[in-house]
Amino acid sequence: MKEYFQLQFKMLNRKMIDFGIPLLIGYALLPSVFILLSYYLFQKTEFANYAYGLFALSFISKLSEPKRNDFLKSIFNKGKYKKLRISENILYSLPFTLFLIYQKQFVFSLILNLCVFVITLFNFSTDLNVTIPTPFSKKPFEFTIGFRKTFFVFPIAYFLTYVSISVGNFNLGVFSMLLIGLTCFSYYPNMENEYFVWNYNLSPKEFLIEKTKTCLIYFTFLSLPIIMALSISFYREIDILIVFFLLCYAYLTSMIFAKYSSFPKEMNMSQGILIAISFMLPPVLCRYPDL
Repeated sequence: MKEYFQLQFKMLNRKMIDFGIPLLIGYALLPSVFILLSYYLFQKTEFANYAYGLFALSFISKLSEPKRNDFLKSIFNKGKYKKLRISENILYSLPFTLFLIYQKQFVFSLILNLCVFVITLFNFSTDLNVTIPTPFSKKPFEFTIGFRKTFFVFPIAYFLTYVSISVGNFNLGVFSMLLIGLTCFSYYPNMENEYFVWNYNLSPKEFLIEKTKTCLIYFTFLSLPIIMALSISFYREIDILIVFFLLCYAYLTSMIFAKYSSFPKEMNMSQGILIAISFMLPPVLCRYPDL
């Protein structure tokens, strides 16, 4: 078990080095970003404990992949395998548990750890083999693949919109729209095969315009139910809603331009840091309206 965790630690170090982040900065940045995002979530919505727990379980459930655990069973005997699964799940859930305790969410912390323990008893795949139809097949490939991997996010976002209207919480409704924006944003970091770019047969300018237009149209299509519902229920805050909607447009456009500025290579660290820093601007403006 000791050698296994040492190997995992070395693999994490290698991933950070390959990404271009010095280890000292990486290990300082990871907990800082985690704490800031967690704190921001709990500041913005009263339903953060539910969202936080679901996110933690979805993160930890990746450890229950059957192929991964079949490999571990071939290396360790039954007793050591169970100890490894329990230790690994507790280790992965520890940051979420500590922050829930800091927020005095003791019941949710206990429930989370019980769920984590139960997960160790089962192996299940988080990937579905069912082909989910999408309205995005004519424009490969980001939304076609991305939607099938994250389809469960959209019912959650629409449900949060319903809850925000029911309880009169406009901030929760805006969060549900931003959740769709972040989901669409996640479709673009991965670089596609050169064939998909060559297939467009356009100049660089025309290609970027086409990719941006496709992204914004599909994002609008997915977020339209939320925008319409919030516009009717919170018509006095429609100007704020428009601002956040346009910010999603700006971030998605920036992501596309950053992605293809280094094509066919992956985005470098400086681009990723600049995009990450830019996400901090709207909260800063909300915190200090005089700016």
